[in-house]
Formats: sequence, structure tokens, C-alpha cells
Amino acid sequence: MSQLDATGPYILVAPNGARRRLTDHPAIPISMDQIVSTAKACYDAGARGLHLHVRDDYGRHSLDAGRYLETISELQQNVPAMDVQITTEAGGMYDVEAQYLCLSEVKPKWASISVREVAKNPELAARIYSLCEDQGTRVQHILYDAADADLLIKWQTECVVKPSQVERLLVLGRYSLDRNSAPEDIDQFPIDTSPWMVCAFGSQEHTCLVNAALRGADVRVGFENSLTMETGQQWVDNAASVAALVAQIKGRSR
Repeated sequence: MSQLDATGPYILVAPNGARRRLTDHPAIPISMDQIVSTAKACYDAGARGLHLHVRDDYGRHSLDAGRYLETISELQQNVPAMDVQITTEAGGMYDVEAQYLCLSEVKPKWASISVREVAKNPELAARIYSLCEDQGTRVQHILYDAADADLLIKWQTECVVKPSQVERLLVLGRYSLDRNSAPEDIDQFPIDTSPWMVCAFGSQEHTCLVNAALRGADVRVGFENSLTMETGQQWVDNAASVAALVAQIKGRSR
């Protein structure tokens, strides 16, 4: 694929993550109102989905179902056309049982699930994928490396993962020593024809995402993965990063 389709890739924004704090950047959205405001600005900039992390009263990562449901309701009222994907990320705080309970209580339309995390309890992993199928939750598998991709293939063969659960998010650079990504990091993952999305850490985030889009991927962008431009200068906010990525993608589609 030598150039992007005129419509461009689907853009999912990940504006805060589990660990970023205001000390990292003053525009990290922590409260529900900040998350909703950021979602609106990012939708206007070109993002069509939100990768949602909620925080507790102390700004810590949370899988609290009540907080998720309240925030999703506010997002539906204020940005009704924006897709919402919740995270089940453990964040060093939650086990697989807590991830299962979150999914069963929230019943989200869309959720991201790390195969590496739920593999810590294989029996519950199978129940998680069955639960998602039964309640109509769309699943995006988070893959950090080739071993994760191989595990997903194994689970698909064994019917642990259901036939409809094929979406993948390929994470570039998360566990490298410097946490920075490079476009060639995609090559560690096996070739697969199922729907795929890419996110990338560090200052080459946009370069990696444009490269992935040229190869047919959808993309995830935002402060969960990178706060800075390639020059090292910080983005003003998530919407500025989304807008810049959209402009780069449009520039390559001409």
C-alpha cells in the first residue's frame, strides 16, 4: 500500500492512560469533566473513538464500574457520535478477577484486553472472552510483542477466544529500554489479515502511526503513549496531537 485511502485510518485517542499525572503534563485529563472536555476537543480534531481510563478521587487508575458507567453516560450525552472503548488494564493494581468483574458490571460496547495480563489466570481468561461474546462487548486484544501474538493465535485455535474477537492493538516500544518506538517495530509481529491498530511510545509516535496507516492499520494516538513531537517539544494538549496526526495523514493521501 503506497498511499493512504482518501478517508484515512480510524483514529482512536488515548488521552490519559493508567499512569500519567498532572506532573507529567498539565493537560492530562484526570476528572470526568476533563475527560469529557478532552473527548469533545479530540473528536472535533478528527478522532472517532476514545480509549477510556477513569481515575479515582486521588487520580489513580481505576476499574470501578460506577465511575465507568457515569463517565460513559456523560460522553454519550456530550459526544454522542464518538465510540468509547474501556480499558481493562491491570496497571499493577488489579488481578484478572477484577478485570472480569469490571467487564461484567459495565457491559461496555467495546473493551481492550491484554492477552498477557489475562493469561495469568487462563480459566478466567476463557470466561472473560465468553462473557464479552454473550453480552455483546467488542474486544480489542492488546499485544506487546510476538509472544503475545502467538498466544492469541493459540487461544483462537483452542476456541478460548471467540471467532468474532479478531481485533488487535500492536504496541510499539512499550517495553524497550528507552520506551521509544520506531516504525520497524511493527515487523516483530506476525502477518495477520485481521483488523489491526497501532500505538507507539515516544517522540516518533506520529512517524510510527503514519507508517502503520500506510500499511493498512488504524491508529491510536494520545498522551497515554506520547506527550511530545519528534522535536521533543510537548504538545499543548491531546487535541493538538490528534489534529497534527490528521494533517500528516491527509498529506500522505494526496
